[in-house]
Amino acid sequence: MKKILFPLITVLFFATSFYKIEDSKQIIAETPSKIQAQNTVLSIEPKSNSAYAEEIYSALAFENSNQLQPDVFSKAFLGFTNLKKEGKLDEEAHLLTICDFSLSSAQKRLWVIDLNEKKVVFNSLVAHGKNTGEEFAQKFSNTESSYQSSLGFYITETTYSGSNGYSLKLLGMDSGYNDAALQRAIVMHGADYVSEDFIKNQKRLGRSWGCPAVPRALAEPIINTIKGKNCLFIYYPDNQYLSSSKWLKVEENI
Repeated sequence: MKKILFPLITVLFFATSFYKIEDSKQIIAETPSKIQAQNTVLSIEPKSNSAYAEEIYSALAFENSNQLQPDVFSKAFLGFTNLKKEGKLDEEAHLLTICDFSLSSAQKRLWVIDLNEKKVVFNSLVAHGKNTGEEFAQKFSNTESSYQSSLGFYITETTYSGSNGYSLKLLGMDSGYNDAALQRAIVMHGADYVSEDFIKNQKRLGRSWGCPAVPRALAEPIINTIKGKNCLFIYYPDNQYLSSSKWLKVEENI
């Protein structure tokens, strides 16, 4: 009996050892590829803010709206990102409203953009302040009773009904440039002087007391879309503002 068992045990030992050796060879053979795959994943760098801005901008369709300049969008998107990073905007915020006051007031120079859907929700006329300029904006102020528009980034607040009808409070986020907006009652509202008919008669758009006024018919839908902690950016190529705004610094330095 022992003579029979000994050969069987010997055969079983070598058989199992063979499989273990083969399994080890397979593990050794697979290890470099697994390490390489892990390294490949780890080496993928996240997209930069500018890359995201370019991606979104290239997807926007401007067929039925005025063309927003890419550099203006890039600046607006950078500020939006930095505001979100500092918790000024909710994490799920995805609406970005841009007023380009470098353009003629006779042009549709306000855009409401859905960054998630990568589409233009509204493109509208928008007024600047009466002391900011005639057809073109030129001067800006953060001072009470200046009747001038204020540059910079705003957070949209709550709505109310006042002398200008349905209106949206704006919280200025740029110190020294628009942080007096609430005290100055700088709000978004509708106005009859913001219309194509006014442009035809006066060769320019009507002007506000500093508020970004929009057409009466669009006031409610625009305000209801962007109210409640969304980002509004009023742009003008003012070198002093562009170089000093906290929100236009690269994200790492914010």
